[in-house]
Amino acid sequence: MNIIIKQVLGVDVAQKELVVTIGRMHNDWIPELYAHQVFANTQKGFSSLMAWVKKNTDASVPVIFVMEATGVYHESFAYFLDERSQQVCIVLPNKISNYMRTLTINTITDKTAANAICQFGLERKLDTWHKPDPTFKKMKQITRERDQIVTERTLCKNQLHAEMTEATPNKSSIKRFEERIKLLDKHEKQINEELKLIVNSDVEIKKNIQLMCSIPGIGNLTACTILAETNGFDLIRSKKQLTSYAGLDVREKQSGTSIKGKPSISKKGNRYLRKAMHLPALCAIRHNKRYKAVFARIVQKQGIKMKAAVAIQRKLLELTYILFKTQKPFDIKIFEESIELIQSNELEIKKEVDEIQTTSFTV
Repeated sequence: MNIIIKQVLGVDVAQKELVVTIGRMHNDWIPELYAHQVFANTQKGFSSLMAWVKKNTDASVPVIFVMEATGVYHESFAYFLDERSQQVCIVLPNKISNYMRTLTINTITDKTAANAICQFGLERKLDTWHKPDPTFKKMKQITRERDQIVTERTLCKNQLHAEMTEATPNKSSIKRFEERIKLLDKHEKQINEELKLIVNSDVEIKKNIQLMCSIPGIGNLTACTILAETNGFDLIRSKKQLTSYAGLDVREKQSGTSIKGKPSISKKGNRYLRKAMHLPALCAIRHNKRYKAVFARIVQKQGIKMKAAVAIQRKLLELTYILFKTQKPFDIKIFEESIELIQSNELEIKKEVDEIQTTSFTV
């Protein structure tokens, strides 16, 4: 007798519609896709979808709603489901696209995408998604807005410089560039004040930011960005997972003796996290003995300064997670003692190697 052990609704999200497929898996472990429908990506469409799902599924087995992250278009439906205590799983688009290649699908449509998402949900064990904390959500919006303002201001300054160094500069253009830069400065100041108010209004967030700021190179803005982009490290269970989420994990391709690619970071992750860690890493390299030694060692071995700087970015990001979990501030004495121990061990090894090389052996 076949018993249903899992039910999944695969959702392909577009701006105006939701293309969905219902699938189930029996105790023979064979996935079955049996119902397909299209609904509007509105509150009314969500209600119709829930009624259709209730009609076409077994009430004794919970339904898992699986969708891919599609910009911001999936958020309304995901929030709708989470508020009604439904099990929601959100998957990165590259995972779905890579999975679809294994299915040898020749025609890619919204329906086949929904089928693939449903089958992916049936075959895999996925983490349950919950809507982010409102405070972290607001911090994320504000820090990303500030990043856009800083980028736009840099562009305006470059354009102003180009205009002023022309043979015949346009005075009206220069005036407009200067006014735009002043406006962006004003907006950045307002954002910084708003972010400060948010942090001061929450004791727990303020405490965690102070812990992170004890790390050399990490400032308030960087700490706020890390907490905002990770939703307070929600669903982050290890340092490896955090570096992978930021796209700082190492990617290497090697097969036999003919294929040996150069190791590099994947960059398949949160670019805002990677960008936030750039300047703190440079600051840590300059002012912290341990990171300066690590940077020098990697440069000496690899010969590429940027690769060494990326390694420091990864170490700093992992350290913020460690301090968050242990709730202990950064201790400079421990780090100084560890670097002194490393340096002494390296000197002892070097002496031993020199002694071996200078010793003559007789057979």
